[in-house]
Amino acid sequence: MNANQLNLAVAGFLPADWRSIDANVCRNVRAAGFTGVSIVVSQPLDAQLVDAQRVRAALDETGVRCAQANGMYERLIDADPLLRAEGVRGHQSLTRLGRVFGAHCVYVRPGSRNSRGHWWHHPANHTAEAFDVLVASCKQIARTAEEEGMTLAIEGHVSSTLDTPQRARDLLDAVGSPALKFSMDPVNFIGTVVDAHDPSRVLNALFDLMVRDTVILHAKDCRLQDGHVVHIDEVLLGDGTMNYELLLTRLVREAPQAWLLIEHLPDEKIPAARAAIAAAADRCGVTFAA
Repeated sequence: MNANQLNLAVAGFLPADWRSIDANVCRNVRAAGFTGVSIVVSQPLDAQLVDAQRVRAALDETGVRCAQANGMYERLIDADPLLRAEGVRGHQSLTRLGRVFGAHCVYVRPGSRNSRGHWWHHPANHTAEAFDVLVASCKQIARTAEEEGMTLAIEGHVSSTLDTPQRARDLLDAVGSPALKFSMDPVNFIGTVVDAHDPSRVLNALFDLMVRDTVILHAKDCRLQDGHVVHIDEVLLGDGTMNYELLLTRLVREAPQAWLLIEHLPDEKIPAARAAIAAAADRCGVTFAA
């Protein structure tokens, strides 16, 4: 890539069933201005490598990269050791699929002690015990990633066990595997009114502590909702308060190999998000690989 250039990917424009990804689908991704995608495998333990090989052929034919392999598996911090072990096995299968996809990284969600959702809040998420369980699970999946020659990218959130940039740093240091890296998602770490108004403090803390291990950055936006109780909404990229000039400037300078992934939008809103991030890129002298 050229100097001041980043790779841009999208979580979108793909069929719900990943096995239906073909060359025409990939050409539409390229036509929309992206060179990478996030492939979501709903049931990694049941997936067939032959299907992944067929998808890889479509990606290669059209010059599209799997920026991130994602999938559904049991919670890596589940209080039930049997379910936790099932989650580890599911992620190990996802890692093997990611190798066939030629994925830049394999996404890792830490999970929650809340049975209603992998990202929903629970007081036990923030305990030392949950952190230790997550370290143990990550050591297992990282060993598989090392064997497969793959990179894992774990994500944090204010409601998760990785609730601060420092906690994310602590996890990577405790696991100590060269295969375990970081998926930076700045919006996930916005948890106060002050930070929602100006996310610069959170952005700088994430970059200061985690940029050396960041392999992908999830691009979205946030905004405070009017009301007596604090609600921070995720909004269309460009309609919120995220400082993309700061984000892009630091990313291209300190981690230019990291992919930038637009996510959490219906397909019809993705072009507007891409236009917004392209405008921010223009303002700070950053371009996207074609």
